[in-house]
Amino acid sequence: MNTTSFHGRTAVMSGGSRGIGLAIARAIASRGGNVVLLAKTDTPDPRLPGTIHTAVAELNELGGHAVPVVGDVRNDDDIARVVDAALDNFGGIDIVINNASVLDISKTEDLPLERFDLMQQVNVRGTFALTQACLPYLQKSSAPHVLTLSPPLNVSQHWLGAHPGYMLAKYGMTLAALGIAAEHANLPISSNCLWPQTMIATAAVGNLLGGHDSLEHSRSPEIMADAAIELLGRPAGTDNGRTVLDVEVLTESGVTDFTTYGGTAPLTIDIFIDAAAG
Repeated sequence: MNTTSFHGRTAVMSGGSRGIGLAIARAIASRGGNVVLLAKTDTPDPRLPGTIHTAVAELNELGGHAVPVVGDVRNDDDIARVVDAALDNFGGIDIVINNASVLDISKTEDLPLERFDLMQQVNVRGTFALTQACLPYLQKSSAPHVLTLSPPLNVSQHWLGAHPGYMLAKYGMTLAALGIAAEHANLPISSNCLWPQTMIATAAVGNLLGGHDSLEHSRSPEIMADAAIELLGRPAGTDNGRTVLDVEVLTESGVTDFTTYGGTAPLTIDIFIDAAAG
């Protein structure tokens, strides 16, 4: 597994106060990296424990250097503030992690347009806007990476029709990342998408996708963190324009035993992934 130090490298992440985003931020901080979080979670939510402040405190305790920016990825001024925070505190930006995402798997007839708009604004526009704002500084980095947490473009009839509103929002993130990869392939900036093969045991999954039973058959967020570190630790341009699963990346790095990531068999395969991929 990749043991590259992240000392001197700065990551800007949308979200990250809990779940997969926090696990990735922990992995970067524990390797000496700098992390700037843009998140709205200023106060605790009993359903979703953790705030941007508790996350930053934890990252600093791990040996990294973390800075909180309380804000909304839908707000251009907040995006400007997170870029300024990275430049003022650390002098540059090497990594962008598009983690913030809204989940609503309602059927078309049941999805309020306000929720549809919210998913588009956070998932698609947020990914594009944050990456766009960071691009001038990524171009100055010796190891520029954009990592977007979105799925491969599975256009099977099942996944196209399962929840079209959410599908459009998540595939929009993927298309944005692939477009950026193609547009800047000559720099090179590595822009890739990472998605879990199985459900991941987060509060969001427990609250929205099946409760305790779903959590029992899910892997821990650390599998995504380890896969992210593997991708982000590779030289820029080595991988670009890929949409990969966590297990694919880790298998490439030599991992053969995934039981350390927990989950009771049978593991629940994640949204947008065909069962055969498990």
